[in-house]
Amino acid sequence: MDEVSYCHSLFFSSSGAENLAQILIDSTHGVMARAFIVSSGSEAMEAAMKLARQYFLELAQPARVRFISRKESYHGTTLGALSMSGHLGRRKLFEPLLLGNVSRVSACNAYRGMHDGESTEEYVRRLAQELDDEFERVGPRSVCAFVAEPVVGAALGCVPAVPGYLRAMKAVCAKHGALLVLDEVMCGMGRTGAMHAWQQEDVTPDIQTIGKGLGGGYAPIAAVLIAPHIIAALSHGSGSFLHGQTYQGHPVACAAAFQVQTILRTQDLVANVARMGALLARGLHAGLDRHPNVGDIRGRGLFWGIEFVEDRSTKRPFAVERGVAWRVHERGMAEGWGISLYPGQGSVDGVLGDHVLLAPAYNVTAEEVEWVVRQTVGVVEEVFAEMGQEREG
Repeated sequence: MDEVSYCHSLFFSSSGAENLAQILIDSTHGVMARAFIVSSGSEAMEAAMKLARQYFLELAQPARVRFISRKESYHGTTLGALSMSGHLGRRKLFEPLLLGNVSRVSACNAYRGMHDGESTEEYVRRLAQELDDEFERVGPRSVCAFVAEPVVGAALGCVPAVPGYLRAMKAVCAKHGALLVLDEVMCGMGRTGAMHAWQQEDVTPDIQTIGKGLGGGYAPIAAVLIAPHIIAALSHGSGSFLHGQTYQGHPVACAAAFQVQTILRTQDLVANVARMGALLARGLHAGLDRHPNVGDIRGRGLFWGIEFVEDRSTKRPFAVERGVAWRVHERGMAEGWGISLYPGQGSVDGVLGDHVLLAPAYNVTAEEVEWVVRQTVGVVEEVFAEMGQEREG
């Protein structure tokens, strides 16, 4: 703040913004060429949508106005980002306001989506065919991009893509000349044990959104990372991205995020995420795999979800009115437990399905992970024991 607290980024730059952009591009090992810095994940998705559209205008393909995303997804709260989202519960109140140029295909959710006896490779081929069919249905030359989260956050409860999925989706996009946009607002910037979740998948996006882990909560900040060919199209065409917001590239927010990213590197915290994530996974599975109301435990790094079911054998979810995820969350926050288990609903179809998320800090220790596991297992056992007694009563 001693250098500059604010300047309009249309006319001025700042060392904070330049330093942050450089460290972000370096983190992709040259896969991405530019960073467009905004203030929230929703803003980042809005910018990504407009960037994808402008890219095709630069290429003289004005018919490309559509997007394909996935069911049970969430990409932000503003109207464009919510239009991209497939989470029915979050869309319901605002449905009449949402865009009509977004269609959706199935999420990559192995627990809910794989057929009995189906291999991972067969599941991937089926989802790739579904995406290809959707391109053909809406007109392949009308689609700007396919949008997906490598690890779905709050909407599904930390559901990672199965191996080979993202690579197959990108191949379908390439076949039809469309872009692959990866939303890593929740799962990116180290949360999964790699700086970018796509680095664990052997695939590179054309556009990427990042957010929560970028500034670590110290400042409101998010960003769009952009591949070289998109920058080249704009540079050789109109010369600029026709988009802007008052506080984009805010010097103070950028300086804070740069320090967060510097600490991640100097303290090797992403490697710690991977190590502690493995410990967290082992603990959760050991403590809850046999619980009759735990259907699935899934995640990556320090980003884990627990899905609750009324019947394990059929995967039948609880009725929405029972508010199971919220009940688990509230018990965790009660005196004696002291743990926040982030609740969510809709993991089955956007309405039904209860889950909680766990996302410990990147600098968590082994002792703290063991405490998290003990508290989580204890809360789950207490809540469902209580529910069983209520049913019997």
